[in-house]
Amino acid sequence: MSTSTTGRHRTDGTAPDGSRVTPRPPRRRSAQWAAWGFLAPVTVYLVAFYAYPLYRNLDLSLRNYTVASFVNGGAPFSGLDNYRRVVADPTFWPALGHTLTFTVASIAVQFSLGLALAVFFARSFPLSTFLRALFLVPWLLPLIVSASTWSWMMNSDSGVVNYALRTLHLPTVDWLTSPQWALPAVIVANIWIGIPFNLVVLYSGLQGIPQEVYEAAALDGAGGWQTFWRITFPLLRPVSAITVLLGLVYTLKVFDLIWIMTKGGPSDASTTFATWSYQQSFGSLLPQFGPGAAISTLLILMALACGLLYLRLQNRSQNP
Repeated sequence: MSTSTTGRHRTDGTAPDGSRVTPRPPRRRSAQWAAWGFLAPVTVYLVAFYAYPLYRNLDLSLRNYTVASFVNGGAPFSGLDNYRRVVADPTFWPALGHTLTFTVASIAVQFSLGLALAVFFARSFPLSTFLRALFLVPWLLPLIVSASTWSWMMNSDSGVVNYALRTLHLPTVDWLTSPQWALPAVIVANIWIGIPFNLVVLYSGLQGIPQEVYEAAALDGAGGWQTFWRITFPLLRPVSAITVLLGLVYTLKVFDLIWIMTKGGPSDASTTFATWSYQQSFGSLLPQFGPGAAISTLLILMALACGLLYLRLQNRSQNP
């Protein structure tokens, strides 16, 4: 008894008339649901902890909030009035200058020392791994511990820094209470904290440079300085760019280190946008939530400008 194959395909993938049948594409609905399932936690996290706080901060900066309206709602819309108040405030320009000085000085020294240490540790020598691990200690310590330690070290009366100066018969310095030295003091502390990050990232970038390039340079008679400027530094440029960008974004928003060491003083000598925003929002019995949020928004815009500048420079280098 034979079985008819009319209207059906054979098991070898051909139609009854012998023509080849194109197999149907597999269903992708299950794969799409799986992809959305993996994306959902990340999306919820970004919305809950990034998008919504940014929206609330922008809303605060555009409304005239008081303590009562902050709790109960109903703050009137004020447009850009808070931004005008911030720019007209006598603290604005000094705080902007301190922010730029703190950021540029910290990044320049952190990157330079981090790069020098990365090149130094790229050479294999005894105890290199142990010493490299020691340099990570400032990065691993809680920031409140680091800031408190530097506050003690730079204390005018009992700090070890002034003790060392007295031992060398040099004049002591009021590091944290002098308007002249407060900002340099917090910059030094921030540099000490940021060097390990630059060291780790740049050292990782150095590991990606092929050793054959250095061997060819040595055969051509290139010295150490020529090898660094013509091979190491150019090949490390992409890693250097992202290191500087991350350092800029982090340093712009440094708050706890400055607040613990100087609280932005004395006489606003070390006030940055981060500490000024906190002072406006939470530093008095009559908090100014709107101006404080406006300062934070300006800080976010500065970080965004750094990111856009990095993307522009990266596109220009890839598409000359």
